[in-house]
Amino acid sequence: MEDSTADPESLVPAFKLTRVLNQDQAGRRSVLYGSINSLPAILILERAPFPTSQSYLSSLPASLSTLKNLGANDIYFWYLANSSPHTPTTKRPEDVADLKINLIYPCTEQHVKKYNKQGVRMVVETPEIYREKVKPYMLAKREQGRLNWVWNIIDGKTEVEDVIVRTPQGRDGDEGFLLLPDLNWDRKTMEGLHLLGLVERRDIWSLRDLRKKHLPWLRHMREKFVQATVKTYPELEEDQLKLYVHYQPTYYHFHIHIVHVALESGATQATGKAFGLESIMEQLETMEGDKDAGMEKVELHYTVGEASELWTEIFEPLKKRIGIASPPQ
Repeated sequence: MEDSTADPESLVPAFKLTRVLNQDQAGRRSVLYGSINSLPAILILERAPFPTSQSYLSSLPASLSTLKNLGANDIYFWYLANSSPHTPTTKRPEDVADLKINLIYPCTEQHVKKYNKQGVRMVVETPEIYREKVKPYMLAKREQGRLNWVWNIIDGKTEVEDVIVRTPQGRDGDEGFLLLPDLNWDRKTMEGLHLLGLVERRDIWSLRDLRKKHLPWLRHMREKFVQATVKTYPELEEDQLKLYVHYQPTYYHFHIHIVHVALESGATQATGKAFGLESIMEQLETMEGDKDAGMEKVELHYTVGEASELWTEIFEPLKKRIGIASPPQ
């Protein structure tokens, strides 16, 4: 065997693929088995971080060789694209895409705060803080028109072609729902599966509104979401899915996230952000009180960004005043 270290850069182009061993990190890493010069080899491909060069990043949007729109709603757009200048023109854009792009246009100052790099705090939301501070904050956001794009989806005005499953509008009352892809899913990598289950009913804003009387409804909705997902994607089985809700959610209309169990957690599934649907149901099941007892009476611990209004307008002033923003060490 020749000394392969003499010319290491010649090895990769000589790799001949036999089969794919694994694809993980939501499709960002592929492990390939094959051979080089008739000897077995494993090639691990992983997407490198974006260069931080201002000149590179400023020229990237205009230099994309392919760009395919996956959907749009209100100010939100999402695409698959390829950044390589040597993309074969005979292939479909989605087959050669190496970028998943989300666009918010026109964006607001709130969007800038959300996506800007910032510190994160763990806060304690007591029932009193929720009732006196957070719930009025939620109401204000709902009244500012922040949910127009959600109503557009539910009313069938936008994203009609993106809805995977929906019950006929208004037919099923409180159990009416829609199932559609999350904008962060590329819609082809099964282990990266991320769907949103939007309920038609508008009286539940977040997990805080869930009560013991909602348990039958929650069980039915869970069953419907799971069955709709495996029916749409028959290569999946029910025990390959997990369901959770966010608190605080991005928008105050109750929705459930349905993801593949192999999807890397990241910040959106981390402790302090994601609350397992089954755990919420179990908590309601064992909660003392009558049918109206619910999550509004529970103390919740979760994370907020330092640039968010929840921190600057509610929890930071509380911390400065009475020091309850962080749990005791």
